[in-house]
Amino acid sequence: MSKSHHDRTHHVKKATGKGDPQCFKGEAGPPKFKVGDHVRIKDLPDLFYTRCQVYTRGAPCTVAALVYESPAAEDEAWDNTDKPEWFYSLIFRQKDLWPDYPEAYANDTVETELSERWLEKA
Repeated sequence: MSKSHHDRTHHVKKATGKGDPQCFKGEAGPPKFKVGDHVRIKDLPDLFYTRCQVYTRGAPCTVAALVYESPAAEDEAWDNTDKPEWFYSLIFRQKDLWPDYPEAYANDTVETELSERWLEKA
């Protein structure tokens, strides 16, 4: 069996004793958005794997928190961990996700977490 040219343990080595995603703290640069900002989810293509739920794409939402810095799942799936991004906790009105959602529950929300690449100013 030939030896891999990739160090498949580099992430483990970096996170040992610190944890993941804490081992990426300070690597993503300044966040583009802050708590309270109104953003929209981009409708980007996904080739292999994504954490962006299809039903959120194109929907407006509000930044609830800056959660952590880490490589995006779309990169990490390909072992690309050298460009961490900010992850945000986002709140959506259910009516914005599902237009037929009953008016009786107009205040219902959904909260999820996505990386910065999926967000644009609303």
